[in-house]
Amino acid sequence: MDRNFPGDVRGAGPAVTPGFSPDWLTLRESADAAARAADLLDPLLAALPDTSLVVHDLGCGTGSMARWLAPLLPQPQRWVLHDRDPGLLARAAANVGVPAEIRAGDLTELTARDLEGASLVTASALLDLLTAEEVDALAEACTGAGCPALLTLSVAGEVGFTPPDPLDAEFSAAFNEHQRRVTGGRRLLGPDAAEAATAAFVRRGAVVHRRDSAWHLRPDELFRQWLRGWVQAACEQRPELLPHAADYQRRRLHAEVVVGHVDLLAIGGAPCSTDSGPG
Repeated sequence: MDRNFPGDVRGAGPAVTPGFSPDWLTLRESADAAARAADLLDPLLAALPDTSLVVHDLGCGTGSMARWLAPLLPQPQRWVLHDRDPGLLARAAANVGVPAEIRAGDLTELTARDLEGASLVTASALLDLLTAEEVDALAEACTGAGCPALLTLSVAGEVGFTPPDPLDAEFSAAFNEHQRRVTGGRRLLGPDAAEAATAAFVRRGAVVHRRDSAWHLRPDELFRQWLRGWVQAACEQRPELLPHAADYQRRRLHAEVVVGHVDLLAIGGAPCSTDSGPG
């Protein structure tokens, strides 16, 4: 995720380092909105009931998903906003523009019962912070609740600079290793999250639509903050890159970059609680 930075944790679970910045979420909101795969809306709308909707947004942050999606849904809506951070939840509920309820808690413990009555589950930049087991449990909860799931902006592990630099590949590989790191005893999926989520939903009989949703960044404040965090994470993973970091970052400040993400829409399926786990 590019949530990596500055500390964007989105309420993923107890072992994720806390302290993400609402300012970072606000800064990235327009890039997120531009990147999300709008062509998933047609199959999504076809799968939703004609009646009023109840939308559960997991790891809602400041509410950017609701601000993007709610105006695109024709039905009356009520949103249920989930996050670990009560301050973010209050901020989101006051600014999403639709009736909203807030629920603070650990997203990795959600079950179908928690999503009972949901018409749709959404999440943005969340899957890559989860483990394979947690993604499997999320698929179980969504299919058990009998509702579609729109899971956007999962990091894809692809970063392309223009013009290129000889160190791009090394920093990119180190960053992807950082995304797959073990933290608090949890092995994060990082760039493998979209594949894991697709497999988890397909195992349960769901149809999964997948689309690219890359950021296209030019030099501005979002780009500068993203680049600083990206380089920092790479160096944390591979300290041997530290002597090159300052010069490399300075060279990259005037580049353009495409940061790969993936959007998934899972429709249908049924829970399979007898599974022994992902695999």
